[in-house]
Amino acid sequence: MESVDAVVIGAGVVGLAVARALALAGREVLVLEAEEAFGTQTSSRNSEVIHAGIYYPQGSLKATLCVRGKSMLYAYCAARGVAHRRVGKVLVAADAAEVPVLEGYARKAAANGVPLEPLSAAEVARLEPAVRAVAGLWSESTGIVDSHGLMLALLGDAQAAGATLVTRTPLERARAVDGGFELHAGGAEPIALRCRLLVNAAGLSAQRVARAIEGLDPVHVPPAHYAKGHYFTLAGRTPFSHLVYPMPDHAGLGIHVTLDLAGRCKFGPDVTRWPAEPDYAFEEGLEARFYEAIRRYWPELPDGALQPGYTGVRPKVSGPADPAGDFMIQGASVHGLAGLVNLFGIESPGLTSSLAIAQEVAARLGLDATAAEC
Repeated sequence: MESVDAVVIGAGVVGLAVARALALAGREVLVLEAEEAFGTQTSSRNSEVIHAGIYYPQGSLKATLCVRGKSMLYAYCAARGVAHRRVGKVLVAADAAEVPVLEGYARKAAANGVPLEPLSAAEVARLEPAVRAVAGLWSESTGIVDSHGLMLALLGDAQAAGATLVTRTPLERARAVDGGFELHAGGAEPIALRCRLLVNAAGLSAQRVARAIEGLDPVHVPPAHYAKGHYFTLAGRTPFSHLVYPMPDHAGLGIHVTLDLAGRCKFGPDVTRWPAEPDYAFEEGLEARFYEAIRRYWPELPDGALQPGYTGVRPKVSGPADPAGDFMIQGASVHGLAGLVNLFGIESPGLTSSLAIAQEVAARLGLDATAAEC
């Protein structure tokens, strides 16, 4: 049976960032990806936003790793030539009832070390003339990024440091053994190998992968929840120069305005579907809900301007009736298996946090990740 220092399960943006960090720390790394290419699920079906760190409780992993990861990501994109833009974001209160919510996010952002500038209704209108709001907040450090370009850069760095990516190779089972793990992966060419370090970065499949590890107590595998979101695109020219976010709902950040690097506009995601398994079908009958939500802050949205775009599914550790869950980064101090790190619930702001998450994983494996800081 062949051996390798480290195996990373999952080649989304977080898995690739982890593989890069481990390879730059001097480990021989193999990345196993079940799909036919890297980054085809959550990493490529999102808003591509570089989040500032506004929404998350002080001291949470989401807050800490988002703020740290944001700085690392801007530096990395600049150094590697990954397309991105610090476009800025306007958070808006559509009416007086939402102002206390807006003020609450301002306090939360301040606690997380994220600077925000308060905006009057007139100042919101100067920044975004099409937007109607009674008050707002300006987030200068919010941006957008080419997620595919980012993953290509991470993969290139990892491969240059000796890592190998194998696609169409789902993990079937694993077993904790003395000094590491034995793995069996399927696909056209099944693989059996040993490794000392194992990182489960399988995203939507993280719980399934964890349950396939013999020796891991199932009590440490949280329930899997899948939050499905839809995006609509705007036909014609966009009136927006920045991202525009309404007040969040329970499960997400509201149906917001996102711009891509070409200036195209999209709206979403909603979070109204919680399928039993990941499902990317674009459901019918959602237009009326989107028009109603968007017209609360953009009343002049024309009829017929929204076109179905795409869907994404978030891997969550909390259900629709639960408080929002944090990232779960489980090392040996939790489950008792040396050399294993499980990543659960790596949803938004996972892309923004990816480099910081990789650094955290390396630290929990006892490795020096300073070589991967940029």
